Amino acid sequence: MANFKGHALPGSFFLIIGLWWSVKYPLKYFHQRRKKSQLNHNYARLEITEAAVRTVFSVIGILAEQFVPDGPHLHLSSDSHWVKLMNWQHTTMYLFFTVSGIADMLTYLITSVPLGIDRLLMAMAAFAEGFLFYYHVHNRPLLDQHVHSLLLYPVFAGTISVFLEVLIRDNIVLELFRTSLLILQGTWFWQIGFVLFPPFGTAEWDQKDHNNIMFITMCFCWHYLVAICIVAINYSLVFCLLTRLKRQGDGEIIGIQKLKSGDTYHTALLSSTEED
Repeated sequence: MANFKGHALPGSFFLIIGLWWSVKYPLKYFHQRRKKSQLNHNYARLEITEAAVRTVFSVIGILAEQFVPDGPHLHLSSDSHWVKLMNWQHTTMYLFFTVSGIADMLTYLITSVPLGIDRLLMAMAAFAEGFLFYYHVHNRPLLDQHVHSLLLYPVFAGTISVFLEVLIRDNIVLELFRTSLLILQGTWFWQIGFVLFPPFGTAEWDQKDHNNIMFITMCFCWHYLVAICIVAINYSLVFCLLTRLKRQGDGEIIGIQKLKSGDTYHTALLSSTEED
């Protein structure tokens, strides 16, 4: 992760999953309100597919951290010295998310796995991410520490939110809150990359300038505002789409019913004419 690409990779993973959640959870919520009978089966297959994708993302992250040219290549120590502990910390973070993805799949594939284990392990993965990042930036320049420490707020808030979902299942408010925090993590990883490792030859940030710290703090709030807007827009789009589809479906049913009524009347009229 000690470069721009290393921050863009997890940022892209978090952002993709967050954007997907901003569509999936409103769909699930509105379908549940309409009591669709086939929802449970289709939703289970959807959850398994999503969990498999998240697991693949995490495994890609592990491989990227371990087997880049200057990576540790699964060597933790050499000649009484630790080997690339920063890469190992990132690998540990990805490992917890891999376990979380596997637990999600098992929850829907094996009926004997208690419902809620998936959310519990997801909360543990989020906590591990925050715990590792808390001890990740000591003895670094001031701006480096600050831009990373801001990431702890959505991580630990997400931990609490997901843990509440162990007790309060399928709560749309908690699900959308978690979604907004995940989108925030995704965009903020990209922001960290732009601040610490400016691409395209742009000027480096002054790590000791207090004004930069003030701007980054304000920028963090803007990122979360954008995340909230994305969740709200996708929620509204899903609602409008489902409402339109429902109206079209109701219109077809009403049209068929009217046609059937007209055919019955026309048949009765012909019978009456023939008898006369």
